[in-house]
Amino acid sequence: MSALAAYTTSTGEAFQFWVLGTVAVIGALCTILMKKAVHSALCLAGTMIVLAVFYLANGAYFLGIVQIVVYTGAIMMLFLFVVMLVGVTAADSLKETIKGQRWWAAACGLGFGVLLFAGIGNAALTEFAGLGAANAAHGGNVEGLAALIFTKYVFAFEITGALLITASVGAMLLTHRERTERARTQRELAEQRVREGKHLPPLPAPGVYARHNAVDVPGLLPDGTPSELTVISTLRQRGQVRDVSGEALADLKALEQRSSERLGRDRDEARDGEEASR
Repeated sequence: MSALAAYTTSTGEAFQFWVLGTVAVIGALCTILMKKAVHSALCLAGTMIVLAVFYLANGAYFLGIVQIVVYTGAIMMLFLFVVMLVGVTAADSLKETIKGQRWWAAACGLGFGVLLFAGIGNAALTEFAGLGAANAAHGGNVEGLAALIFTKYVFAFEITGALLITASVGAMLLTHRERTERARTQRELAEQRVREGKHLPPLPAPGVYARHNAVDVPGLLPDGTPSELTVISTLRQRGQVRDVSGEALADLKALEQRSSERLGRDRDEARDGEEASR
């Protein structure tokens, strides 16, 4: 009976697979088809949550919790916050920062598809013991996973950890800049600004009076002109500042026109009321 149960699927399992599988495929397609990076990140997070539900439904509780906590809750939310902070637009996806990256991406996708179909075909043609028998051999799902990681796959696990640590240390070394002089205090910086006649109060925040507060959108002054002080010099030198002055000036002009028309009507109504009272 246990061997037969490993090859049969109940109605509830089949319904769950087709419904959640459809949602996962739609989320994966939306990840690569959405024009906005924020929407793509949200679709990918939804696909990861569906995969976590599959893990939990199949009894792989440890993988399901790791999928939600680590991948969806930590990594994807970090991607989402970075995208929202930097303000990536659809125009950025049209610029290839690496020459030939689209062809390399297509080749990698094709290779991954071949491996995926080969793995699915191998799993479908060969016999398997089922998750229940695999968990029973080691006393539970978490215990069985730990036994595989720290016995059969211990070298691959340690090498992967070493690569991740090396990548983290390399990223810190590449972004670290050695200071060759003493760091100036806030008082010294303020005295320097006074001597040079620069902007004395704190710099304004980006996106003030604009449509949103992304760091690459300059803040607009009350007359609608952009203020360069609201965007850091790094983005200005890279040419990554989005200019919204024309759109803002058009909106401001339309607002002034509507206000003048409303004030004109109010003056005409007041004049008519005075003449009627006389």
